Amino acid sequence: MALRNRGFSIHCRIVGGLLALLLIAGCALPDQAFQNYVAANKVSQWNGVLDALGGSVRRAESAGRGPLYNGAVSMNVPTQSGSINDIARLFAGMDSSHSQSSAVSAHKLRMDRLWATHQNLYRSPLQSWVSAEAGDVRGANALFYPFSGPDFLFASVICPGAETYVLCGLEPAEPLPRLDSLSQAEIERGLYGLHNSVSTLMTSSYFITTDMRNDLVATRFRGVLPIILAFMARTGHTVDSVDTVRLDGAGNVTLAGSSGNTGLMIRCHSGFGSPKRVFYFRQDLSNGGGSGPLLAYVSRLGRVPAFTKSASYLMHEDGFSNIRDYLLRNSSAIIQDPSGVPYRDFIRHGWDLSLYGNHRGTLEIFSGGQQPDLTAAYSSGRHPVKPLNFGIGYLMNPQTTCLMVGRPRR
Repeated sequence: MALRNRGFSIHCRIVGGLLALLLIAGCALPDQAFQNYVAANKVSQWNGVLDALGGSVRRAESAGRGPLYNGAVSMNVPTQSGSINDIARLFAGMDSSHSQSSAVSAHKLRMDRLWATHQNLYRSPLQSWVSAEAGDVRGANALFYPFSGPDFLFASVICPGAETYVLCGLEPAEPLPRLDSLSQAEIERGLYGLHNSVSTLMTSSYFITTDMRNDLVATRFRGVLPIILAFMARTGHTVDSVDTVRLDGAGNVTLAGSSGNTGLMIRCHSGFGSPKRVFYFRQDLSNGGGSGPLLAYVSRLGRVPAFTKSASYLMHEDGFSNIRDYLLRNSSAIIQDPSGVPYRDFIRHGWDLSLYGNHRGTLEIFSGGQQPDLTAAYSSGRHPVKPLNFGIGYLMNPQTTCLMVGRPRR
């Protein structure tokens, strides 16, 4: 009987290993992604998969002593996925293996309050709205979120089933500090700065860019990586790996061996869901910003939906016509507030629109973003209009907020 049980156990491990490899393959990088790296020994890969099934989730390892993903070294990220996730939970103010100092406990209380507020004001009502009004976007395999900064928080609501997210902003991705090299005072300042960096987005649904940039350089927890990791943990994701990546001129993603490159690739998963890849690229989306490789990569994903929120009305300017026209020519759908693609351009390109909430103009600081034609559209009967019970973007009051869902005519 013992031999039979042992044989059955081995059989289960092999079947489980095959399933695990299929999941890993589903999260593979595009072609040429590993072109500069030596493939791990196949036997070692199998042993790693089988060992992982019997214990904690582990990061893939190379056949030699060096790391398989060199970006982990340059970003000071631990090479064991359990450790990476532990740091994400620390940043998120969740239970972790790190010492429960007074600074960590205070951070947990602050983040718990923020999360409760965010859930009540935005996440829960937005989840219900997306399910009812944008099921095609909700179930899409990928999401492009230009002008996002490190906002994985809202991206995960708009498209929870995606396997690939593409975020971009002007903020840098910098290496994590080695926690064991920091004093308690540095950890306390870092956690407090991280809280400040995310508080406006979680309570008002947008980043104040200048404040965020100041916060992102004020402590040892610099750049966008701590924010993205914190959002992943809070939204129920387990972080598996972090690597630096770059885009070549043709839009191919390749692993980069050092920090200071164009972006990050973070692998994660939620519950029993499939693996996810979250890309963050530091990218100027203006016409002179060299966004061609980024848009070429997004095009490789197929015709995918886009989401824009609190985009400073930049696409209302001639200097951002390339990204505006790209979205209108290549997106399967666009969910946005009025700071994204101008209403007039949706009409010019013949898109079908559904309007939600109301539009009575925008904030004075965005005087160039006033859209009297959009305001009139809410009462003209030209598009379906439905109310909203939550605010989003710069227009936080549910009585004056505006959401638009556009789909190209077939």
